[in-house]
Amino acid sequence: MTYIVTDACVRCKYTDCVEVCPVDCFYEGENFLVIHPDECIDCGVCEPECPVEAIKPDSEDDPDGRWLALNTKFADIWPNITLKKEAPPDADDMANETGKFEKYFSEKPGEGD
Repeated sequence: MTYIVTDACVRCKYTDCVEVCPVDCFYEGENFLVIHPDECIDCGVCEPECPVEAIKPDSEDDPDGRWLALNTKFADIWPNITLKKEAPPDADDMANETGKFEKYFSEKPGEGD
């Protein structure tokens, strides 16, 4: 098992989870975060820190492996992020929207630390 970041993170990109991760396994895209599954130690401390509940165990909310594959792919190409940053200005407005991945996801990398 590993933890994964799902659709709810898109355009919210709160980084509270990054701050508590003991192994620095988060990677930053322009409007989304991912967890590197080979680096995640399955401790779960990040899950309750996410205000939009975007972090889930892959065994719980990813029956077809879509989110695990996406997290794996982008963790290999986006920069590592280890420090908390300000959320995007419209993050609170986007928090309850559904289907955000299909509408807004960007493959562009973030800035990292």
